[in-house]
Amino acid sequence: MPLDGNIQPEAVISVESPAIQAAIVLQDLVKFFGRFAALRGISEYFVPARLYVVVGDNGAGKSTLLRVIAGLTQPSQGWVRLLGAKNAGAVAHRIGYMGHASLLYDELNGMENLRYFAGLYGIPDDAVCRDAMRKVGLDADLERRVGQYSQGMRQRLSLARAVLHDPDLILLDEPFSNVDARSARDMAAVLGRVRDQGKTIFVVTHQAALMEQVADEFVQMSAGKIVSRTGPKQVSASVAVDAGGAL
Repeated sequence: MPLDGNIQPEAVISVESPAIQAAIVLQDLVKFFGRFAALRGISEYFVPARLYVVVGDNGAGKSTLLRVIAGLTQPSQGWVRLLGAKNAGAVAHRIGYMGHASLLYDELNGMENLRYFAGLYGIPDDAVCRDAMRKVGLDADLERRVGQYSQGMRQRLSLARAVLHDPDLILLDEPFSNVDARSARDMAAVLGRVRDQGKTIFVVTHQAALMEQVADEFVQMSAGKIVSRTGPKQVSASVAVDAGGAL
């Protein structure tokens, strides 16, 4: 579908730029739902081994952008290159995704869930599943069915599922939703440690403050565009100024 008169693509990324070594490249990315443009001409690139936090108001396009990057929905225009490939399917085994749905089986316990997903990735070793549970602060020997887990425990296990196969790129949509403050802080710390292992992480969240200690960059979206990219200190300063002006 052609762009309407109000949508202009952002600056074109030259193939001579550092984008050719980027973990993610977005070029003239547009996504329509009917006549509504959820993404409006995004051209950006993101380097490996960094933790990016995507923020913005409801309807800004954050979740749509994440789903397009993950290959779960196709852009109406433009393209995405992930880990050097234009076809997300070609590198799907190197991507971990955690969306709003946990994708967990309530009738199974935590280890049984992870064993199932490990089998899909050809991972036969229980030690990998146990390590994934340990990383997110869960007990691998807990026999309780996931249907009896608290929301915080479900989110932790869903994160363990997303990183189980040691992906190079991890995409997380509101991982702290309905999670208590302590669990959310623990999960944020886990993400920082995973990033330190050389992984590239994209986190969509309304709780930006949780990520200030571990984020490398905050990506601000508005009306389907990326409008700024700032470091944690810049975000903190902006919040402080806004709060001061409101007094």
